[in-house]
Amino acid sequence: MTAEQIIFLIVALFTLGSALMVVTTRNLIHAALWLVATLFGVAVIYALLNAGFMAVVQVVVYIGAIAILFIFAVMLTRKDLRDNTPQTNKNWWAGALIAVLTFAGLVFTLQGWSGFSKTASAVPLGFDAISQLGEQLTSPTAYVLPFEVASVLLLAALVGAVYVAFNKK
Repeated sequence: MTAEQIIFLIVALFTLGSALMVVTTRNLIHAALWLVATLFGVAVIYALLNAGFMAVVQVVVYIGAIAILFIFAVMLTRKDLRDNTPQTNKNWWAGALIAVLTFAGLVFTLQGWSGFSKTASAVPLGFDAISQLGEQLTSPTAYVLPFEVASVLLLAALVGAVYVAFNKK
């Protein structure tokens, strides 16, 4: 095994372990922090696959925006519940069972797939993936609409969290 493969296995095990902690932890804030660790593990895997742009996007968009927005929304909306109700998940075993069953289903589905034994072809010398991605994200005929809808949804979630948090009862 090469050093890159060993690092990949360590990061993959860390990512799977932290993903399991997301669904089994009892505290919602701890689950959000484990989600950040999981997303960071995915970013490291992108970096190992020589997809530096995707690794940076993973950190900036998913960890820097969505996960932190989720943590802020939980902290703002659960203010009244902190003192009155326990922040525990009594059905943690159901989440763990679903995660294990999903993993088993993926293993069963991918068992006969020949893609695991193949190696990726070399990237051509003149290939510029970042400019092609930029063209696809800003082209009116490609992905500009889903890209903009995602930004509006994130803004609406932030406004909704602030409204719920400061709503006088």
